[in-house]
Amino acid sequence: MFVRPLRRLLGRPLAVSYFHTTPTSWASRKVIKKFNLADIGEGITECEVIKWNVKPQASVQAFDTLLEVQSDKASVEITSPFEGTVKELLVQEGEIAKVGSGLCLIETEEETTEEQESPSPVQEKPAPAAEQPKVTPVETLPPSLPLSDTPFTPRRPHPLDPSNKSSEHKSSRPDLVLAAPSVRHLARQMGIDLGLLVPGSGKNGRIERNDVEAALAARNQAGAKESVSQASQLPQAEDVVVELGRTRYGMWKAMVKSLEIPHFGYSTTLDITSLHDLLPVLNAHIPPHYLPEHARPPAPISVNPSAIYPAPSSQPVPKSQQYTRLTYLPFLIKTLSKAMIEWPLFRSSLTPSSSTSTDTSKPSLTVRPNADIAVALSTPTGLYTPTLQSANTHTIYSLAAQLKYLSHLGRQVPCGLTPKEMPKRGGTITVSNIGAIGAGDFASPVLVPGGGVAIVAIGRAKWAWDVDGDNEHGQRRLKLGVSWSGDHRIVEGAELAAFVECWRSYVEHPQRLIGEGI
Repeated sequence: MFVRPLRRLLGRPLAVSYFHTTPTSWASRKVIKKFNLADIGEGITECEVIKWNVKPQASVQAFDTLLEVQSDKASVEITSPFEGTVKELLVQEGEIAKVGSGLCLIETEEETTEEQESPSPVQEKPAPAAEQPKVTPVETLPPSLPLSDTPFTPRRPHPLDPSNKSSEHKSSRPDLVLAAPSVRHLARQMGIDLGLLVPGSGKNGRIERNDVEAALAARNQAGAKESVSQASQLPQAEDVVVELGRTRYGMWKAMVKSLEIPHFGYSTTLDITSLHDLLPVLNAHIPPHYLPEHARPPAPISVNPSAIYPAPSSQPVPKSQQYTRLTYLPFLIKTLSKAMIEWPLFRSSLTPSSSTSTDTSKPSLTVRPNADIAVALSTPTGLYTPTLQSANTHTIYSLAAQLKYLSHLGRQVPCGLTPKEMPKRGGTITVSNIGAIGAGDFASPVLVPGGGVAIVAIGRAKWAWDVDGDNEHGQRRLKLGVSWSGDHRIVEGAELAAFVECWRSYVEHPQRLIGEGI
């Protein structure tokens, strides 16, 4: 019964079939990528990191803002080129980053493909017709054929594969090894080169924490032996090179330019005894809106000042401008502004020669209608000179609030001062309150280009026995040393001395402010 099917089978052309399929399986692996500071142009080689918008372990998308950097010319926001998780910040806020150096480490996922081939029937090859009759069926095995149509390329062994003989030549590049971010951080702190630990004890040659600790122990043991052999030699400290930050470098350039200005110095003492006696009265009557919530006096319950008509109310003051006591500085600035109104020369600033002028080398003066006074402010990030604009229009209380606000912005890291508090043209007189730090009486302040026509350093107020007054036996008075430096290209010595005497008449007789309506 099997003769007919067998004949049919033998009468057909002999066919051999081979099958080939390549199913692709997708997988992903996590990779740590270092994000470097790119060249932002204009010949800039370094930038200061002003603010990080992300923290370690934060997820970021491509084009999300990572940080803000500032150079000598501009402030730039830098976005993320990767999508992943921020593992480590390599440069902290306030530090300098070189172009091409790493800013942070970002863990990303990369897709990989793994080809798996298996034979399957895809083609038929007919046998020649001459071989068709009377062929005895035998078991035929397919010849060895390539699994794909493309030429076979041997897979390159992984550098961390333990079976890779080339891995014996250990790399000194830590960025080419497999290690967790925590292990990289530990190795960086301990000064261990991960490239010298390849392959590690982990899976696929991954370097584990115990590998780093073992290398550290070996290094410490070698160092102990070396220290024993060199016990007679005393260790010598090495010099450390520290680069200037952006703010301090700006101060360096300004001080170099200050050598172009011929300075005229003038020092004297002010008697602030009357001001000292007046200060408790002023502190006892600080307007309530300048006081913190806990220091405000309770409102009267039985009497309402707005019973007939709404009484005028002051604008609310932010907490950063509130205070509980006055100091001498707001009063000194207020009286200085009064003297500046009487002396237009000290409300002027040097103006570069314009293109319409016939003599291009002849400068001019611009006299301002109000007294703009800059205040030297020492902050954790450097020296700044914010400006109290139109100080003559402020009260002593509002000047104290402005000074408190500028101090609040300066204490922030990074510095919170903006171009609003630091206009480009600045003040015409700068005040430096060095007495708030040291016990010095006098100083030699330096005037920089664009810093106005004069600068004054205020020392520490001290009680002294004064025998120059009307009392022939002398009396105890509170004296304040002040040191002036003027731009001698604009201000004459006699003019600076007369201006200081005008200021003295307000400081030593504060009752004048009452007659002039403050």
